[in-house]
Amino acid sequence: MKLVPGFSLFTLLLLNTPVQQTAKVLQFDIHKILNARPVTTLTDKKLVPWSTGIDGNGFGDGYSTYSAAVFNGDKEPHALPDNPLIAANSSHPEIRLNYSDRDSVHNQAYSIAGAGKVEFDIPKAKYKDIYLALTSSEGSSAIQVKLTYTKDDEIKNYTLPDYYLDLSPDDPDFCYLVHDLAKWGNKNTMAEKDHHNIDLLHIHSDPARELKTISISKTKPGYLVFWAAAGVRN
Repeated sequence: MKLVPGFSLFTLLLLNTPVQQTAKVLQFDIHKILNARPVTTLTDKKLVPWSTGIDGNGFGDGYSTYSAAVFNGDKEPHALPDNPLIAANSSHPEIRLNYSDRDSVHNQAYSIAGAGKVEFDIPKAKYKDIYLALTSSEGSSAIQVKLTYTKDDEIKNYTLPDYYLDLSPDDPDFCYLVHDLAKWGNKNTMAEKDHHNIDLLHIHSDPARELKTISISKTKPGYLVFWAAAGVRN
């Protein structure tokens, strides 16, 4: 099997989703840095509950795939789609999240409670757009994104809103990746039936410079979950 740069064999075998949306859109393989399982899945007809949640510094509530929620007895649940490849729309390209009903072991996201930082390498290329899938709970999170090019760095600052808040359709930085989700407690009981989101940060990177590394850091307030990343090559 010939791999496209930026994909591990594990990713392709696990998710079995299209490698690229177009020749220019690349889903970044961030499995090596992930440290949390915030999504309950259904594997071999058994529920695999989330272990690190989306609020309460990771101790309170998580998301669920649709199949897991239905198996749990929830009626018409506002759950994550079983297919983790979220379709493109007018606001963003396809974005692949890192959960799967076929996987009961591997981590699905990266969580930061309090102040912290995460950094990951990407296939070195010229990108005109970077997309980061994120949630903030317990209020907003002040985040700093550092884009490391082959010769220098670029730093951008954002305020990621709480995942319960509605986004303005005119927001210059954020849009919904998945909108109006329910959340479940650690006993697989639905805690709230709707109104939670996974937001998507759109970063305009310098298309004239080769980008190789991205880091995300946050200050103490808020609880951050980093779900996925993708880039649009120039």
